Amino acid sequence: MFDYDKWQEIFTTIKKNKLRTFLTVFGIFWGIFMIVILLGAGKGLENGIQRDFSAFATNSGFIWGQKTTISYDGYKPGRYIRYNNEDRRLLLAKVPELRYLAPRNQLSGFGGGNNVIYGENSGTFSVYGDYPDFGKIESRDIYNGRFINDLDIEKERKVAVIGENVRKVLFEEDEDPMGKYIQINRVNFQVVGVFKSLRSGERGDRDTQTIFVPFSTFQTAFHYGDRIGWFAYSAKEEFDAGEVEAKMIDILREQHSVHPRDEDAIGHFNLQEEFKEISGLFTGMNLFTWFVGISTLFAGIIGVSNIMLIIIKERTREIGIRKSLGATPLSIVSLVIQESVFLTTIGGYTALVFGIFLLEAINQVIPKDGFFGATEIDIQVAIGALLILIIGGAAAGILPATKAAKINPIEAIRTE
Repeated sequence: MFDYDKWQEIFTTIKKNKLRTFLTVFGIFWGIFMIVILLGAGKGLENGIQRDFSAFATNSGFIWGQKTTISYDGYKPGRYIRYNNEDRRLLLAKVPELRYLAPRNQLSGFGGGNNVIYGENSGTFSVYGDYPDFGKIESRDIYNGRFINDLDIEKERKVAVIGENVRKVLFEEDEDPMGKYIQINRVNFQVVGVFKSLRSGERGDRDTQTIFVPFSTFQTAFHYGDRIGWFAYSAKEEFDAGEVEAKMIDILREQHSVHPRDEDAIGHFNLQEEFKEISGLFTGMNLFTWFVGISTLFAGIIGVSNIMLIIIKERTREIGIRKSLGATPLSIVSLVIQESVFLTTIGGYTALVFGIFLLEAINQVIPKDGFFGATEIDIQVAIGALLILIIGGAAAGILPATKAAKINPIEAIRTE
């Protein structure tokens, strides 16, 4: 490998055929470069989506009431299913697989619903009545104060946790909202926390235009009685969220006299199933990327092999002279394979460096809260691809090297 004469011959051959060498190396370069860029871009998309998913527990979901479509137990179809506090107690008693259960209610401020006022400032925001458990199902960055706690629920405290955009609308830039009172539908609430969203884009903006108040206080202050709008839940880690969801739906069907086959009466959404589908999508994307990249790489390796065959043909006379002077078949084989590996290594390493540099450049210009997350590539994967390439380069040189080793010295010297 470190024979000076062999390296001198390799570089001499490269200098004599610069264009051919460039095209050979470029074929290898493009295969690795495509793998790096496609994998990096795919990872960026995956990171962006997972960043939005990271706000929620992946084994969580939502259940809400809808209209019945089948008559049952004396009830006509078209009846709207409404939940209440008894449903919460029933689910907690009969579904031990639940880790968290958070009934929710909402006053929608968008479209002229409720007014939120502080001093001379006012705005329209969504106001949610929640339990502390919801803060464990959907995470957020509470950078000032706290979220709702159990005492707030028990004592029906008039406290509020506001989003960052709510703070910007109602309060001055340098004003601390903690302890201040805001008026929601003419009811005063004391601010005990301010939060930012962990999600990006429009969803993140929408999150921070919300206000959370204790669920019990919400029902009393806004005259909701014992009504529950919908349930958020998460299953214990050892249980499947889909199975827990099905059990909850069966209990609610029985409680509200819903036909067992009425699939439309109870709406539900399972984040675990959604997460599995998205994970499967990205697995498929990565497999497709590897297929495209390796196919291109394989074409490049075949190109190297063909180029080496041409080189052997051009150097037939030279190889014959070397063999007549005592060069062994092994030395001829090692020379050809060494040149093949050298060309593939240069192409692959250059592509790796350029690809990583481009991914870093992309990271500098894409919005931090945009749809894409950070583009990246596992360095072990990149190095593994490079090693495969080097092995492929050696394999590409075997056929030309074998042919060179079989050259008859006498016939080779006679070749013009």
